[in-house]
Amino acid sequence: MKLAKRVTVLSPSSTLAITAKANEMKRQGIDVVSFGAGEPDFNTPLHIIEAAEKAMREGKTKYTATAGIPELLQAICDKYEKEYGVTYNTKQAIVTNGGKHALYNLFMALLDPGDEVIVPIPYWVSYPEMVKVADGVPVYIEGKEDNQFKITAEQVKEAITPRTRALIINSPSNPTGSIYSRKELEEIVDVCLSNNVLMVSDEIYEKLIYDGHEHVTVASLSKEAYENTIIVNGMSKPYSMTGWRMGYALGNEKLIRAMVDLSSHSTSNPTSFSQYGALAALTGPQEPLEMMKTEFVKRRDRVVELLNDIEGITCLKPEGAFYVFPNVKQAIEKQGYANVDEWSKALLEQQKVALIPGSGFGASENIRISYATSMEQLEKGIARIKQFVEGTN
Repeated sequence: MKLAKRVTVLSPSSTLAITAKANEMKRQGIDVVSFGAGEPDFNTPLHIIEAAEKAMREGKTKYTATAGIPELLQAICDKYEKEYGVTYNTKQAIVTNGGKHALYNLFMALLDPGDEVIVPIPYWVSYPEMVKVADGVPVYIEGKEDNQFKITAEQVKEAITPRTRALIINSPSNPTGSIYSRKELEEIVDVCLSNNVLMVSDEIYEKLIYDGHEHVTVASLSKEAYENTIIVNGMSKPYSMTGWRMGYALGNEKLIRAMVDLSSHSTSNPTSFSQYGALAALTGPQEPLEMMKTEFVKRRDRVVELLNDIEGITCLKPEGAFYVFPNVKQAIEKQGYANVDEWSKALLEQQKVALIPGSGFGASENIRISYATSMEQLEKGIARIKQFVEGTN
């Protein structure tokens, strides 16, 4: 059967593929330590579960408006006004089936064939694939490790062409955990505004920030920035609601309406009772989030310490999210592997540790380790990595 060209150019998600392989090995009784999944290991807070259960018992299991229930749309708008001082009305908001769905609808509504989107490296694995499926062209610029993997305004300026429609900003970042400062964002915003480039601000990790660092939403920097930014966010990471599939977007009303129209002819509304859970997440107690953050800081610090104790591996301390992105170039060369993919495959086969090779994020010298798992598993898995690198193969 002949497939459409748009799907033949797609690459499989390396994160999902590694996680699936690790889970299959576990089902076979193999003791695998998995650092692949990008989701908190805590259960969804009880008050969120209870809100969804209450909604189901009250019969709120039917279709809702495609864009989402009014109460949740208003809560999303209220959140951004309260926390960042940016004002949206509910016509500028859409609730989606996860943050991934919001991004997909955005690119489908924004791009014509050949339009370009600037994608910083390292990137979340789905950014370039979404651009490609929308007939766009991803244009890559590399965030250097000595700049905490962050791009600069000068790099953005050099990458812009007459076909550039948007720039993706992901802060805190997946896979690096890096955070852009206010000054760095202001400089990038100035370049984008001067060239009529839309800023796509993926803020899915905005609540997972450590050590007193500040999250700056791009839309808050100026009136012009507000008008030229689409915010994408969701409940998955801060409230451990990955399976609930609750994302959202805020921005230009015309673009948001187009995204709603796309949903109306594809998914229709997001799951009804999940929306009531999301409403409880935004308006209810935040203590579970703070507890989760406290635990993540402990894990991060321990993981960075242990990784930097391995000969041939160096690891920066991330400021947000729940990933580290260590450089393993010296280890790869020392052990004689051809590339990071071959090295990661051997690690899984020999030491039963599953992690994501940096090639999936556009970074061939790094690996991504999620510390959204127990301290016991983290110490066990990194001990195996140490044995793999420093022991005999």
